[in-house]
Amino acid sequence: MTKPGQSPIDRRSFLAAGAMALALGGYGAAAAGKQRFMMDGLSFLPEDLAEIGASGLGGMICDISEIEEVRDKDNVPRYLRTFEKCSAALDAAVARLANRPEAFVALKGSDIGTRPGCATFLQFQSCEPVGTDLTRIADFQRRGLRVLQFTHHNNNLFAGGALEREWSGLTPLGIEGLAEMNRVGVVPDVSHGSEPTMLDAARRSSTPILLSHGACKAIVDHPRCASDTVIKAIADKGGMMGIFMMSFWLTREATPTVDHLIAQIRHVANIAGIEAVGISNDFPMAGQTNLVALNNDNAEGVKEYLPWWQAMREQRIAGFDWTPEHVVIPELNNIRRMATIAAALDKARFRSRDIERIMGGNWRRVLTDVLG
Repeated sequence: MTKPGQSPIDRRSFLAAGAMALALGGYGAAAAGKQRFMMDGLSFLPEDLAEIGASGLGGMICDISEIEEVRDKDNVPRYLRTFEKCSAALDAAVARLANRPEAFVALKGSDIGTRPGCATFLQFQSCEPVGTDLTRIADFQRRGLRVLQFTHHNNNLFAGGALEREWSGLTPLGIEGLAEMNRVGVVPDVSHGSEPTMLDAARRSSTPILLSHGACKAIVDHPRCASDTVIKAIADKGGMMGIFMMSFWLTREATPTVDHLIAQIRHVANIAGIEAVGISNDFPMAGQTNLVALNNDNAEGVKEYLPWWQAMREQRIAGFDWTPEHVVIPELNNIRRMATIAAALDKARFRSRDIERIMGGNWRRVLTDVLG
């Protein structure tokens, strides 16, 4: 793995793709009068597209899946992504972003910065819309999809999920599906997968892979978090992971702070190199809606998650034998989170060029490596 300070990405220019100039203080690229390129590894299209400009994002991976909540035989909630709903959602997203100043559908990593607006890489958070018809992967790619996650929490036809009593890896169909992603130019995403799924994908993929949004198991021991073995395997393949905003998987301390996010970033950098880590959100762009309405009262806001948490505990899923006390880091549950994170990295004495990588350069590198 290339060590910090040795990557050729230092020679790349980091031009923001039409996002708002941010007052980030007197450091790094901002101090030099440049606009910092910032990218979110997992976001969603807001109802008001003006929020994209307010966020300062020059790029994002954007989940456009349409989900349907169902209950299994044990009355446990499951979230399905059907072909019909996700296919329609893909076309709707492409149409919505056509000829807009705020954002555009990006097809290559090198599209970043080539036109005004946020370079938006469309994603499905499961292979469920593919079904057993692998030709759909090429069709989705032709229509604008660029990132495809194997599974979301649970086992499916392609892969084993993280939140199962017994773990399994890629299925034979999943192995074929991965080869098809590699062939047509879709970035494989192992988020929400079991450890065997993530390691199988890292071993078998002919391109870098992503863990677009997650956290570190060494800090919070939970199956939704990635072990050091996984983090290094993804980095050794040339890929990376994004640290997300869901605070109960960032720390078990009673009060979550920005320092807990920084600790997650630092851990990935220590294990796999500074090129292996970025920032993801996994909440609405303006923040987790219910918590925003509650003025980030975590004690009240966490209550909406507890029935699901208890259902997982009753199913004897590992990692649910404790009760979370929070959902968000209050300082980050807003539209300006990226500026706050960049300032916190500077305060934590990360080097300016490493902040550039974390805030967006690493995403750009991987997407360019895979998509051109």
